[in-house]
Amino acid sequence: MSGPNDEFDQIFEQYYKKIFRFLSLKVDHQTAEDATQLAFIKAFENWHTFRGDSSVFTWISQIAYNLLKNEFRKRDRSLETSVNFQEMENRFITVEFTKNVELRIDVTTALLKLNPLDREIISLHFDVGCTFKEISELVEMRMSAVKNRLYRALVKLRNELDDWEAQKMMSILDTISIVSKDVGSTRTTTPDHKIYRDIIEHLRVNVDHICSKLKHHPSKRITIEIYPDLNSFHQAVNEPDAPNWFMGMIEADTIKITSPLNPGPEHTYQSILKSTVHLFTIWLVKDINPLAPKWLYQGIGGYEAGLMTRDYINESIMELVARGEIPTFSELENDTWDFESMKGFQFSLLLCEFILQKYGSEGLNKIIRTPNDFETVFSSPSSEVHQQWATHLRTRLNIG
Repeated sequence: MSGPNDEFDQIFEQYYKKIFRFLSLKVDHQTAEDATQLAFIKAFENWHTFRGDSSVFTWISQIAYNLLKNEFRKRDRSLETSVNFQEMENRFITVEFTKNVELRIDVTTALLKLNPLDREIISLHFDVGCTFKEISELVEMRMSAVKNRLYRALVKLRNELDDWEAQKMMSILDTISIVSKDVGSTRTTTPDHKIYRDIIEHLRVNVDHICSKLKHHPSKRITIEIYPDLNSFHQAVNEPDAPNWFMGMIEADTIKITSPLNPGPEHTYQSILKSTVHLFTIWLVKDINPLAPKWLYQGIGGYEAGLMTRDYINESIMELVARGEIPTFSELENDTWDFESMKGFQFSLLLCEFILQKYGSEGLNKIIRTPNDFETVFSSPSSEVHQQWATHLRTRLNIG
């Protein structure tokens, strides 16, 4: 026979994560975790007092919320009773616009323009997963009033996201999710959805071409997350002291990138757009072969993106080539910030460009798939290919 403990074990399994998400709307994650655990202990101790006047979720969440209020009273601090998106993590919604790429767009700024109660109802429904009945109990409103407020709030949000792409976003609003801390952001006050259209269009005209060139259909979909400025991007990827040129990266199957509106001192609106192509190409090469060397995926990415002008590339490497300080294949595997100072991006691009010119796209595709087999792909050992490339660089730069 099942007893009270078995019944409460089922309640714990069913509601623990939901209560934690509810508390996370109001306090930091560690405080929410502690309060959730304590709330279930209190609920277990007082389970015999539950009479079913409200849902189980509402009953336990009220216990948890009272615990929080008591704790904050001890600390002589006030507890925010509604959702404050400025102190929380970014909210993203997903737009699928090609068969290979989806874009996740930060809607935090638009949400901040809503009434605090409307924000709370939206978050309880989409983030926490509360039913209308549970929301009505939590905010102490009739269920019909909750439904009306949610509907009106979504209409307001749709108006804030007033362009053709935003209309598409609203149809999939239930994909809102928490993805990264927005620490010290210099967020623009007015959302500019032109950047999303520009990124979409820039990728649209490049993605299929690159996939065709590298003869590869992606094995999975890649996601792009846009952060409001350089500082919030650095914080989100746990690189708070990163150099200013670092404005995008790949993490698993997600491209994380700084908004073109706030690119930092070393980038521009256009260079961020091009960087999305650079990063997508890197991801595609790694999707083909996870063991592809850095010079190969960085070089192809730089070549396809066109981030650097020919004059800039030539000027930046001229002195190094003249001194014979052309990095080896192994030196181009440098995985520190020195990769930039050693002109690793430029040399990698030029190496891949040389392979394309001398061995064609077939040679490039073969070396991606078998990067250690120079003899088979190029009919020459790696040392000879490197020497051919060095001679090509000196000729290109008119260095005797």
